[in-house]
Amino acid sequence: MNALLSELRGLEAAVLADWLHLRCPVCTQTMPAPGSHSATCGHCGYELACKDGIWNALPPAREQYYARFIREYEHIRSREGRGSLAAAYYLALPFRDLTGCNSQQWRIRARTFNYVQRRILPGLRAQLKRPLDVLDLGAGNGWLSYRLSLLGDRAVAVDLMVNQEDGLGAARHYIAQLRPPFSRFRAELDRLPFADEQFDCAIFNASFHYSEDYERTLREAFRCVRPGGAVVIADTAWYSRAESGEQMVAERRAAFLRRYGFASDALNSQEFLTDQRLHRLEVSLGIRWEVYQPCYGLGWAMRPWVARFKRRREPSRFRIYVARERA
Repeated sequence: MNALLSELRGLEAAVLADWLHLRCPVCTQTMPAPGSHSATCGHCGYELACKDGIWNALPPAREQYYARFIREYEHIRSREGRGSLAAAYYLALPFRDLTGCNSQQWRIRARTFNYVQRRILPGLRAQLKRPLDVLDLGAGNGWLSYRLSLLGDRAVAVDLMVNQEDGLGAARHYIAQLRPPFSRFRAELDRLPFADEQFDCAIFNASFHYSEDYERTLREAFRCVRPGGAVVIADTAWYSRAESGEQMVAERRAAFLRRYGFASDALNSQEFLTDQRLHRLEVSLGIRWEVYQPCYGLGWAMRPWVARFKRRREPSRFRIYVARERA
């Protein structure tokens, strides 16, 4: 097992050095190609170290900033039954949740993924006439990077969480199946450790709503995407009225307070999208949106009508947003 792990880490480092150029998350200067365990910024001295195959691009000050959020998030996810001791659980995602704990959510993830892989990514591949270099933002356990790797794309998984059940550490189950493996980085969405124009596509994997500043987060993603590339936002809640989203946030925080003893409000996350927010981003960033509406089933489609009949708050809806820079 130790020999296998050493081989995998060596492969990860070789893949990384072969094509990916790094940028210091502290001073934003270009970093040298990494060795098998670290890369050091020649300008400020920050060391980007690799532990258990995960490159840590979260400086100590930023780790402290996120400490409460990470602690509370991991507690909630554990209580929700995320993760498993069995590799089969991870290899079945997103199409089956073998634990049965979060099956409804995984059904949504599966339908989103099927739509993206069938309706969005093929156009990019046809345009480039090659597989894609994809930045998986908010990768969680790495299931999306794994699925994209099986399709022949090169993926890089980014997340704040590195635990072995629900974070990047759980991707060991996928890494063991792949030659070459995908790379994993612990980093924040607004300070990505990659040089400009490294990727054909960046996908916010049920993660964009965690951003504290949508414009800054989206601008950083576009910095990493090559000209003509795309940024995809998937599985972030949309509401027709901001008041509905704000009510959802208040309800969820109250529910967390009752169940866990804290409201899970360590970050000033934006939490949801509206057409007004999307329009502001379109204007400020000089982008254009393509909006897609996958079918999540009849029950899901009927939710707004049921809520209206029962005089309840407007429910969230999921759409897929593809952003491209205007010519």
